[in-house]
Amino acid sequence: MSAPSRPGLPVVAEIVRSGFVEGHHYGSIVALAADGSVDWSVGEVVAPVLPRSSNKPIQALAMVELGLDLPPDLLALACASHSGEPFHVEGVRRTLASAGLDESALQTPPDYPLDDAAREAVIREGGAKSSILMNCSGKHAAMLATCVARSWDTDSYLEAQHPLQVAILETFARLTGEPVTTVAIDGCGAPLLSTSLTGLARAFSSLATATDGPEQRVAEAIRRHPEHVSGTTRDELTLHRAIPGLIGKAGAESCYAVALPDGRAWALKTDDGAPRVRPVLMAEALRRSGVLTEAGVDAEAVERTGRLELLGGGTPVGEIRAAF
Repeated sequence: MSAPSRPGLPVVAEIVRSGFVEGHHYGSIVALAADGSVDWSVGEVVAPVLPRSSNKPIQALAMVELGLDLPPDLLALACASHSGEPFHVEGVRRTLASAGLDESALQTPPDYPLDDAAREAVIREGGAKSSILMNCSGKHAAMLATCVARSWDTDSYLEAQHPLQVAILETFARLTGEPVTTVAIDGCGAPLLSTSLTGLARAFSSLATATDGPEQRVAEAIRRHPEHVSGTTRDELTLHRAIPGLIGKAGAESCYAVALPDGRAWALKTDDGAPRVRPVLMAEALRRSGVLTEAGVDAEAVERTGRLELLGGGTPVGEIRAAF
C-alpha cells in the first residue's frame, strides 16, 4: 500500500542561494486551536502519514498505562530519539536493569550515536556500532521493561501481534481519534502506526493538557527532561526551553509535532522528508499562531531554531526560508 497521492502540495519553504531561489520544499502543516478545532492548515492534513518517531510519546503513554513505572528522566528517554550521549546510554542501561535485563535484550539495529561529538568519541575509543547507541534504544528498553512488568515474552516484543504492540495501537487510536489504517515497520524495527497530521496534533494536545494520570506523567517527563528526549545540542531542546510548558517530538522524514498546556498544537511534514527544513517550518508555524509574542516565550531562541543558512566558500550566502 502506498501513501495517498497528494497532488499540488504547496511550497512550504524556499531554498535561496545568492538571492536566487534554487529549489523548494513541499509539505503540509496543521495548527489546532485550544478547543481542538483546526485554526489553520496548509496542504493535506487529514490523509494518513507515518509520523515516525513523533509517535514515541504516544507509545510511551501506552506503556505507562500498562504499568511501566520509570522515574521522569527515564520516562523521557522512552519518548526519545536520543543523541547517544553518555547520559542517554547510561539511562538506557538503568531502564533495562530496572527490569532485570541488559543490553543484549535490545533488538534495535546496531548504530553509532546521532550526535557528531558522541559518535566521534566512540570511534576514537575504538568502539563499534551497537544496539544501545541506536537512537531508539530508550523506547525499546521501555518496551522490554513493560513486558517484564506484565509477564509477557520479551523475545517477540516487536511483533505486531504481541500484546504490547496491540495495546499501543489501541492507545494510539484513542488519542489520535482516528483508526490506524497502516501498520508499517519503523527504522528501529518496531511497529509504526499511521495517523493524519490532524490526528497527531490532537494526540499531542491531549498529552499537553493533562493534569493527572499517565498522560500528565508523560508530558511532565518531557518538560522536566527535554535533553533526554533529544540531546544537548538539538533544536528540539532549544524549543522546549524557549516556550514554557511545550512538549514536542520530531521524527524522521521531516515530521514534527508540538503542543502547549492550553491545548494548542501543531504538526507538520514535508513530502521530501528533508530533516533540515523541519525546525524552519515549526518556528514559522509558531510565529504565525502568535506564540512568539506571548509572555515568557524566548522569541529569539525560537527564531534561532528556524534559521538555516546556506554556505558558499564557508560564508553564508543564502538561507532556507519558510514560504507559507
